[in-house]
Amino acid sequence: MFMGEFRHNIDAKGRLIIPSKLREQCGESVVITRGFDGCLALYTQEGWNDYYQKLQTLPKTKKDARNFVRIITSRASECEFDKLGRVNIPNVLRLEGKLEKECIIVGVGDHVEIWNQILWDEYYNTNKDNFDEISESLDGFDL
Repeated sequence: MFMGEFRHNIDAKGRLIIPSKLREQCGESVVITRGFDGCLALYTQEGWNDYYQKLQTLPKTKKDARNFVRIITSRASECEFDKLGRVNIPNVLRLEGKLEKECIIVGVGDHVEIWNQILWDEYYNTNKDNFDEISESLDGFDL
């Protein structure tokens, strides 16, 4: 399970260190694609295969389902770790996630999210004060 929040800089070539605490669970390569709420999503190969299988269950006769699958898979990229524990994030994904320098890497259970630091700070600060209301809105979910 991925968890924690880590701050790292992406370099001019698009290389980002994935913290060893997270990297140890990844194997030799990962899949990075568009995430939700403005971030990128990083999956292990196994996690990506599971996610992709779920995508394949969406009804191909529904335009929104086709659009969703296209958007998620068209820019998905398999990325290998270099000797320093970095992944090279393709430019098209860096633009998608607005990654310029300061990044936040967040473990969210079954995958990792990569955020522009400013966007993450805004997202977190906006939602942290609503934590109790958010939890109450999750019908059928009891901790």
